[in-house]
Amino acid sequence: MINIISVFIGGGIGSVLRYMVNITFGKTVFCQNCALPLATLSVNITGSFLLGFIYALAVQKTGFPPALKLALSVGFCGGLTTFSTFSAEAFDLLKNGEFIAGIGYILASVVFCLVMTGIGIYAGTMLGAHFGK
Repeated sequence: MINIISVFIGGGIGSVLRYMVNITFGKTVFCQNCALPLATLSVNITGSFLLGFIYALAVQKTGFPPALKLALSVGFCGGLTTFSTFSAEAFDLLKNGEFIAGIGYILASVVFCLVMTGIGIYAGTMLGAHFGK
């Protein structure tokens, strides 16, 4: 039951933060007549880094509480990031004829999120090694 509550709390915090980023930053226009969804891109990149970091740290730390790992990874990172919104925004760009923006958004999302996950894993591994098990 503690794991479910942990995911619930982490997910709520992550979802509210994502909503706040969306209303605070909205969309930024980069090209004529198109708006790239930078709010979604930024939360997905940030969440990818955090998930990699948490994963690496939790793997190295033998005493890392499972409920905390779930709260931060499945809950917070899951609530913060959004594949469905990314998909809908990419689809809208392509549907509206913004092929360069749409394909650029798709490529940027996949590449940056993968790179940031790797950087997060590296940072978590280094921090975990520095502080030991």
